[in-house]
Amino acid sequence: MNNTAIQLEPDQSHEHIIEVRGLVNQFGDNRVHDQLDLDVRRGEVLGVVGASGTGKSVLLRSIVGLNQPRSGEVRLFGKSLREMLDQGNNLTDLRLGVMFQDGALFSSLTVRENIKLALTEHYSMSDELTHSLSCMKIALVGLPAHAAAQYPSSLSGGMRKRAGLARALALDPELMFLDEPTAGLDPVSADGIDQLLRTLRDTLGLTVFLVTHDLDTLHAICDRVAVLADGKVLTIGPIEEVAKYDHPWVREYFSGPRGRMVMSQYEHDSEHAGEHAKS
Repeated sequence: MNNTAIQLEPDQSHEHIIEVRGLVNQFGDNRVHDQLDLDVRRGEVLGVVGASGTGKSVLLRSIVGLNQPRSGEVRLFGKSLREMLDQGNNLTDLRLGVMFQDGALFSSLTVRENIKLALTEHYSMSDELTHSLSCMKIALVGLPAHAAAQYPSSLSGGMRKRAGLARALALDPELMFLDEPTAGLDPVSADGIDQLLRTLRDTLGLTVFLVTHDLDTLHAICDRVAVLADGKVLTIGPIEEVAKYDHPWVREYFSGPRGRMVMSQYEHDSEHAGEHAKS
């Protein structure tokens, strides 16, 4: 265990909690990112979308230090990620929580043991305390108490997502990275995850970097949306602005049958909210 981690106290004067400059990721002859720039604001939920192969998950892994880019710089909390990793810091030292697709839980451990593992690896705590904290995180994500003793294979898809989120929250991170948190879920379960993420953001003050293809999720919880295309961030902004960007993939994504339905609902909800505020 590393006890000399850099203290990343939030600098409230620093608007951007993530800064990416000139990022290049290349695998063989395939250049996935070419001088990509991106900023993520403190306290926002940023949704990252793009066609298959545009490197959404690669970008996430580059920002958290799990992928070494060919060139470029990533800064977290105003500090260089490369310098922090060179000094022996790991993901937990950087106050990051990461939830991979399908939760990525250890199949041989119960839900409680998955959460306790993160606590015992990085802190000297009694078994009683880690047990209590694990149960607290399980309750926080809306799982029933009996789920603590279950193994991932016995959980539904939605419950596995929640369990993976509980593990990502184990060390009280300031910055969360979520990779397709609603993928493979039925609409009701996906909506439940969206509502949970919105509640956690509002109550815990999290900043969230969210890779998704789910239009409902973009509409429900994202403050801004970034579109990856042609190796770069093609456009970034509120969903209603991004949806108007003139690019073939953007038009197809937001103006197809599914996109039109979601955007229509978005406009209806916005109008209803405005009327309610006036009354």
